[in-house]
Amino acid sequence: MNKKYTVFDHTADLGVEIYGRDEKELFSNAAHAIFDIMTDINAVYTKVERDIHVEGSGLEDLLVNFLREILYLFNGEGLSLHNFLVSEMDSYHIKGTIRGEFFDPNRHRLNMEVKAVTYHRTEVKKGSHGWTALVIFDV
Repeated sequence: MNKKYTVFDHTADLGVEIYGRDEKELFSNAAHAIFDIMTDINAVYTKVERDIHVEGSGLEDLLVNFLREILYLFNGEGLSLHNFLVSEMDSYHIKGTIRGEFFDPNRHRLNMEVKAVTYHRTEVKKGSHGWTALVIFDV
């Protein structure tokens, strides 16, 4: 599976369909998608590592909470993601490491501001070719 995600328009928002061979890759690709939309992810180096642990009441809630946490790390602390490595995961929690660096306006470009991750139309499902998720970002 080469494609990590696709983008679709949603009234005043941005919808993303994310793909993964398994749940761990799906969540890693979701982190990639939100940062690739906001910045040039290829210009972000892996200078900083941050361990995170996020919980949810199910996979949809977990995905929204996870994306909100990493969006907070960007908006609140300036941490830009290069990649996310999942160390442990089930339907109710995810643990892993964000690798990246702090946003530097001299080197990094902000493509689009993602203001929030919404629950609207959020879904996570397993199909015959792996996992997919739909998420709507407020931009």
